[in-house]
Amino acid sequence: MHGGPGKFIYIVLAILLLIDIYAFRGLRHFINGLNDNTRIGLIVAYWLVPAFIAVMTFVIMNKMSSMASGKVFTRTFYLFMGVLILFYVPKLIFSAFELGNDLVNGTIFLINKLNLGINISNINLFRYAGASIAALIFFFTFYGIIHGRYHYKINRLELSYKNLPASFDGFRIVQISDWHIGSYYGRPERIEAAVEKINELNPDLILFTGDLVNNLASEVDEFVPVLKKLKANFGVYSILGNHDYGDYVQWSSMKDRQDNLARLEVLQKEAGFRLLKNESVIISNNGDTIGLTGIENWGLPPFPQYGNLKKAIEGQGNNSFNILMSHDPSHWDAEVQGKTNFDLTLSGHTHGMQFGVIFKNFQWSPVKLKYPRWAGLYSENNQKLYVNVGIGYIGFPGRVGVRPEIAVIKLKKN
Repeated sequence: MHGGPGKFIYIVLAILLLIDIYAFRGLRHFINGLNDNTRIGLIVAYWLVPAFIAVMTFVIMNKMSSMASGKVFTRTFYLFMGVLILFYVPKLIFSAFELGNDLVNGTIFLINKLNLGINISNINLFRYAGASIAALIFFFTFYGIIHGRYHYKINRLELSYKNLPASFDGFRIVQISDWHIGSYYGRPERIEAAVEKINELNPDLILFTGDLVNNLASEVDEFVPVLKKLKANFGVYSILGNHDYGDYVQWSSMKDRQDNLARLEVLQKEAGFRLLKNESVIISNNGDTIGLTGIENWGLPPFPQYGNLKKAIEGQGNNSFNILMSHDPSHWDAEVQGKTNFDLTLSGHTHGMQFGVIFKNFQWSPVKLKYPRWAGLYSENNQKLYVNVGIGYIGFPGRVGVRPEIAVIKLKKN
């Protein structure tokens, strides 16, 4: 804990403490009228949260290297992150409104001191507004942790193409992405529920667009029997996402990293996934064919660029219709749209930040500041991109307003 990282942690904890103090200052306004026992109980409960965060911060920092991505560490980390976001996002919002309340009342105080012949009373509008908004955020975040991360949403869309071969008219593709399966340690029933929903759709093709794990291939071990139950008439295909390479782990040697990736490839094969690594395959149906290409991760810095589109299309063949699987949607604008013959590109990666609003024709998330194409369907000059917000979660153990997605894409010939 010495040096730069240790100092940074102390600075973060100090900032959180300032938020605690300032938010508590406003909270006292609401609890002063309660009886002593209730008031004391609420105060103790309030300060137990920052105490928990402080202790858990040092526990996680001290165990990070020895327990990286293990079951115990993952569960501990998600407990920590859940409590941190559940309480401190509302506290931060409430503190901002409390500051606005103080600024308004400070201005009123100065006006009254000037003896201008008017006397203005203090107001608490900002404080009450802040408390109301903070309470709503707390409720939705709590819901997102308890239920939202498992509340799978089936998004159905129909895409029409003139150049689609006749035998593929009505062809159903189920796209899933970003499972981050290590986040489900000890909860195989959650994966089973998703698998059942996917199979009920009777897909012709299942395409998984990367990030099967958080960091380690071993995360998949306990879930292979469940994943093997995925069924599609023309198979299950997958690609790698940025997390699948183990780049966020401090390996003792390059060989360990390579062995981890090789193990992940073996486990995907055992689970029935056909992993495409910068390669193309031909999907045949009643004499007609379409091309399916999968590339390794290609992302804007700092994300790695292992994808090689030129190599991937060597085996594409002469198909009238082609599909590309590319984990990061930024790749579409950089190398695909207007530069290739891919009719449909399927991506994931963004998660919709696991926080936002997706309602009918309106969608918003802070992640759009980084990824303009972050969720749903985008179209340019007859080429289409569909960005799946992911079926899993990472970092924050919840989803608020952005439900885990199973996309059903029906191809139509027009």
